[in-house]
Amino acid sequence: MVAADWIAEHPEYHADLDDLNSALAASYTVEDGRTNPFLHLSMHLSISEQLAIDQPPGIKQAYELLAARRGSAHAAQHEVMECLGEMVWASQRSGLPPDGAAYIDCVRRRATR
Repeated sequence: MVAADWIAEHPEYHADLDDLNSALAASYTVEDGRTNPFLHLSMHLSISEQLAIDQPPGIKQAYELLAARRGSAHAAQHEVMECLGEMVWASQRSGLPPDGAAYIDCVRRRATR
């Protein structure tokens, strides 16, 4: 049900999700200015799971502060998504494990501005 809820929140992706063959053939590159709907929705699902189990510890509180500050759970998820992407990118670039503390700090910083 969580996936269906996030899909409903993103009508801009419905055409991509409705046509399997086109979705499989599509190239979602930054250079083309296209957001990959599958990556985007997967990140929403990952964040939702993190919040449900508060992993890394503290993410739920940081998210709740951000959501209250923005007045929108969806907008807060998009900001958390930016922090999650930064953490994954930094981990891949450095070859080190993902830094959960830096991730939470990123979310907290966004909640205070």
